Order: sequence, then structure tokens, then C-alpha cells
Amino acid sequence: MRKTKVIFIKNAITLTVTSLILRAVGMFFRAWLAGAIGSDGIGLYSQIFSVYMLVGGLSSAGINLAVTRLVSEELLLGGRRGAQLVMKRCIFTAAAISGLFAALIFLGADFISLSFIGDARAQSAFKILPFSLPFSAVCACIKGYFMARKKSSPGSVSQLLEQAVRMGIIMSISVKSAQKGLNYACSAVVFGDVAAEISSCTLVYIMYVIDKRKILPKEAQHIKTSELSNKIRHIALPVSVGRGLNSLLRTAESFMIPSGLQRFGMSRDVSLSVFGLVKGMALPLLFFPASLLNALATLLIPEMSEAVAGEKSYKVKYAVEKSLNIILITSIPFSALFFFGADAFGRLIYGDNEVGEMIKLLSPLVPLMYIDSISDGLLKGLDQQNITFRNSIIDSSIRLVLIYFILPSFGTTGFIGIMYLSNLFTALMNLHRLLKVSKAKIDTFKKVVLPLIFALAVTYSSNSFLSLLSLPNLIFTLLFCLFSLSGYALLTMLCGCFGREDL
Repeated sequence: MRKTKVIFIKNAITLTVTSLILRAVGMFFRAWLAGAIGSDGIGLYSQIFSVYMLVGGLSSAGINLAVTRLVSEELLLGGRRGAQLVMKRCIFTAAAISGLFAALIFLGADFISLSFIGDARAQSAFKILPFSLPFSAVCACIKGYFMARKKSSPGSVSQLLEQAVRMGIIMSISVKSAQKGLNYACSAVVFGDVAAEISSCTLVYIMYVIDKRKILPKEAQHIKTSELSNKIRHIALPVSVGRGLNSLLRTAESFMIPSGLQRFGMSRDVSLSVFGLVKGMALPLLFFPASLLNALATLLIPEMSEAVAGEKSYKVKYAVEKSLNIILITSIPFSALFFFGADAFGRLIYGDNEVGEMIKLLSPLVPLMYIDSISDGLLKGLDQQNITFRNSIIDSSIRLVLIYFILPSFGTTGFIGIMYLSNLFTALMNLHRLLKVSKAKIDTFKKVVLPLIFALAVTYSSNSFLSLLSLPNLIFTLLFCLFSLSGYALLTMLCGCFGREDL
């Protein structure tokens, strides 16, 4: 086996295991947090966090991609001095931009809380939130560097530390804070987020300082210094602007959804609760199995950049086809699993039947969400970030219009319907572009039709059989997953839908 393939598989395993650990721990932590501050608290925190995602996207989303692609190209062509120059320029840019946004959020905390969120209880959280932005931006740059270096362990270790710090601080102070009111509870959670970002950045920076000494600066510099800023802008600007505008629209959406539900007739706390059930509880569970997806999307960006730089179109086509095959084969059974086992999952993770209802309603979206995510990452690696930007803006604009007009009349039903239309649009648009650019093809019958039939058959059968046994919920859920996934794997391998090469 070639060394590059061994490295890729090793990194994929590292990222997948890390993602599984983080998602599993994060899922139960979120369930604990929902019990501590309530679903309305989760809803308010989700609104606050959407502002963080907005400014975080503007600060570092594009810079992170620019680091990965430019450092990958420099190292491939032997320009190791250029790789260090890229890092210095990108870190400085990310820190400066994020620092500016941090100042704006801090100074405008009262205005944002009252004028946008419409809830004075968010003010103190917005006074704490900005301190994490510079650390988050610098950390994103360094993680992009390690992806270009094809080293996944530094990012994984820093993420594990980040989650440990976050959980330790929030669990130690949020319960007492929640007793004082929702504003104190959200401030405690945000404080834990800030401390976690600082810890993660500090660790990953130390590892970067150690690693960069292995890249001898006296070696060649391929990229011209005069062209560096233009190249960074070419990659980072569309992604940052796209992420920023998309986050802006999604932030507006997070404000408009509770407002629209209130116009439908719900109270402020009930509307926040519905928003928290969907965005803060159901969707994270639906994305839980996507650990392999995250690994592929992250690792394939430098692989695609190197393939394009080396004019290896066959490698691009092969990687895209295999990635899409794996995503389709793995997402379809989880969609069926969540549909038939929604109530069991909701009770097991959150102890809440309402969450189970949301999981069941949203479960058919799983393949679309996963395909959209992997397509977005692959397109960015193929220098198609302008396309993902365009699709994202169109999607968010349509969502806002639909939210404004539909939610006051249809409430939660309208909210779910809008999510279906949105995910279908972005998944199909990004997938169409990816197939066109890469010349890849999908065997629809073997990768979609047969897996869907098998998934529905085994999950329905497993659920029906186990329901007759009156088992405890934990045992039922474990056996349901075991029987369904093993039966599905056996059928897909016997029919040639999933082979040794895919594995």
C-alpha cells in the first residue's frame, strides 16, 4: 500500500474516532444541559450562538481554507519557505479581522440583544462571547496548516481538550447560574465556550511551533510574495463573504423563527422551546453518525487541491465517486434507523418524547444533509467556492422569505416544511455541480434504490420484532441498532452495493 494512502487512512481513522467521541460526549452533555437550563434556555443559547457563528465565519472560514490549499500546494511543489510565509500572513489577517469583530460585539452587546434577539437576557452573554473570537480564528488557521501537512492528531487532541474544558466549566457553574435566571445560565454556558476556545488555541499553537521547525525555511519559496495577498483573497474572500452572508441570513432566521411562531400564537418561551428542540436537540442527534463524513470532507480538501495542482483529473473523479458512494451507503440506513427508532432515541438521550417526534419528522433529511456537507467540502477543494457561496445565499434568502410568510399561518408544520425544501435545494445544487466538475457518476440503483429498500426492510422488521419483547429502552435501542445495521450491511455486501474497495 502506498505511503500516501496509509497516511490518509490513518488520518481518517483518527478524525473519525475523535469525531465519534466528541459527538457521543457532546450529545449526552447537551442532554444534561437541556435538563439544567431547559429547552427554552437551549433556544436562547442557540440564538446567541448563531451570532458567534456569524462573526466566526467572517473571521476565519475563508482563511482556514486558504491556509490548507496554499500550504498544500507549496509543500507539493517544494516551496517550504512559502508555506511559512502563508501561515504568518494568514494568522495576522485572521487575528486582525476577528479582533475587530470582537470589539464590535462587545460594544454593541446591548443593541444586539434588544434590537435583534429581542431578549434582554442575552446581554451579559454578549459581553463575554467576543473574547473567544481571536483565539478561534488563529486556531482555525493552525488546524488548516496541519490538514495541509496531513497530520490530523494535533487538531483532534485540541478538540478533545476543548470539549473537556467546556464540559468541566459549564457543568460546575451552570446549575447554580440557572437558579438565578436564564440570563445567568446562558452567560455560564458562553463563559465555558470562551475558556474552551482559549485552551484549544493555546495547545494547538504550541504543537504548531514545534512542528514548523521540521520545515526548513531555507528551502525554496514557490509562491511570489507579491501574489500572496491576491491568492489568499481569491480563496478566502468568497468563502468568508459566503459564510458571513449565509451566517447573517441564518442568524436572521434564528431570530425570525421564534418571532414567527409567536405570531402563530405561541408564547415567547414556547417558541424558544420549539426552536431549541429542532436546532439544539434533534439536528445534533441526526448528525451524530456523520463522523466519517467529517473526516472525509476535511481530509479531501488538500487531496483535491494537490490533484488539481498536479492536473490529475482521474484522481479527482475517483475520489469524488468513492466519497459519494460511501456517504449514500452510510446515510440511508441511519435515516431509516432514526425514523423507526425516533421515540426510543428521544427518551434515551433526552428523556423527552417531544424530541422523538422531531427526530422522526426530520429523519428523511439525513441523506440530503450528509450529501450537501461532503459536496460542499469537495467543491471547495476543487476551487469551486464561488458556487457553494451562490447556492448558500440563494437557499438562505428563500428560507427567510418562506419563514416570514409561512410560519405565522402554519407554525411548527411550516417550519419543518421549510427545512425540507431548503435541504433538498442545496443538496441537489451542490451535487449537480460536483458531478459536472469532476465527471463523476453515481450508480443510482446500487447506491440509492437497493440500499433504501434494504434499510427500510431491516429497520421496520427489527423494530416490529423487538417491540413485542417489552425490553427496557436502553436494551431495545442497542439491539435495534445492532440488528438493523448488521442486517443492512449483510444485504448490501451480498448484492454488491458495498464492496471491499469501498471499505
